Amino acid sequence: MTTPVRPLYLDYHATTPVDPRALAEMLPFFSERFGNPHSRQHAWGWEADKAVDAARRRIAALINANPAEVVFTSGATESNNLAIKGAAERLPDRGRHVVTLVSEHKSVLDACTRLERSGFEVTRLAVGPDGLIDLDRLRAAIAPGTILVSVMAANNEIGTLQPLAEIGAMAHERGALFHTDAAQAAGKIPIDVEAMRIDLLSLTGHKFYGPKGAGALFVRRRNPKVSLAPQIDGGGQENGLRSGTLNVPGIVGLGCAAEICRVEMADESVRLRALRDRLLGGLRSHLDDVRVNGSMDARLPHNLHVSFGGVEGEALLMALGDLAVSTGSACSSGSHAPSHVLQAIGAVGPQAGASIRFGLGRTTTANEIDFAIDRVAAVVSALRRQTVPS
Repeated sequence: MTTPVRPLYLDYHATTPVDPRALAEMLPFFSERFGNPHSRQHAWGWEADKAVDAARRRIAALINANPAEVVFTSGATESNNLAIKGAAERLPDRGRHVVTLVSEHKSVLDACTRLERSGFEVTRLAVGPDGLIDLDRLRAAIAPGTILVSVMAANNEIGTLQPLAEIGAMAHERGALFHTDAAQAAGKIPIDVEAMRIDLLSLTGHKFYGPKGAGALFVRRRNPKVSLAPQIDGGGQENGLRSGTLNVPGIVGLGCAAEICRVEMADESVRLRALRDRLLGGLRSHLDDVRVNGSMDARLPHNLHVSFGGVEGEALLMALGDLAVSTGSACSSGSHAPSHVLQAIGAVGPQAGASIRFGLGRTTTANEIDFAIDRVAAVVSALRRQTVPS
């Protein structure tokens, strides 16, 4: 039986492979160094605890935080839930209002919907055609009873980068906490929780070449000290914020991946931005009616989300079987409903055409980009010919 040839992978927003350097650090903690970091009575536990502390320092260094402000979770979805629900449950006396964007990840939007069922008020602000927040609208939305502003750092579909420093300053001026879902941004662009006035930040390892099932939440400890209600009760691990035995191999890999990104991110961003621009230029040289979704200036360096006029989305993806790409978020890929992000920027409807999210990554090459250009151009041209009335 022959092994099927797998398509060229250009879906690095959905997930990334574990970097071999991170995997090498992880492997001993599955077998040889398998101690429980909460076993404080012997060397097996001490060894695991030391490895967890080292990972905590590495993650803190990536975002300019104090290691004591890093809480380990299973990923960004759990971190988002802990940040949003935890803040709301701890601060009801200060207010019952939360501000977010219509284009946020579903784990943020659904957590806010859960708060509404508990009597909280949620304002979901629109974004512009470029996917960016209107800071004047944000300023007007933050009221005396606003306890939390939650705005993602980088959109998981169109790659738009929000002005975090401006949002953080505005939230603090009004006495609200600022949470950002940085799942797509951490390890890809510089993030400084101090300079950007971020109080809560979610990240996950599998978006930046760490393992799946390992993530973290930054929780500010001073100016202001942020208090959260835990969402998982039990043994009181992670300073009582997240009970449960820690995933030591995953945490070790998460820390190593964060350190690699901290060191290599600047050079890698330059390389990926050049490849991204090569991809867009190549598509536009072969095809007309190629529209970029979201801001091209405020954008992740490895993201390109484009629409092709005169083509139907499912037909395009089915014809591109040799390219692993998507129309949007992997978390919602089983749904046939239009992307809520594309709806938010007005990029849906009969004239919108088919949309593709290209996510470039650490192993993407110029030859692969050229192959993708040729394949997409050929398929789009063929599909357009099929739709021309005879």
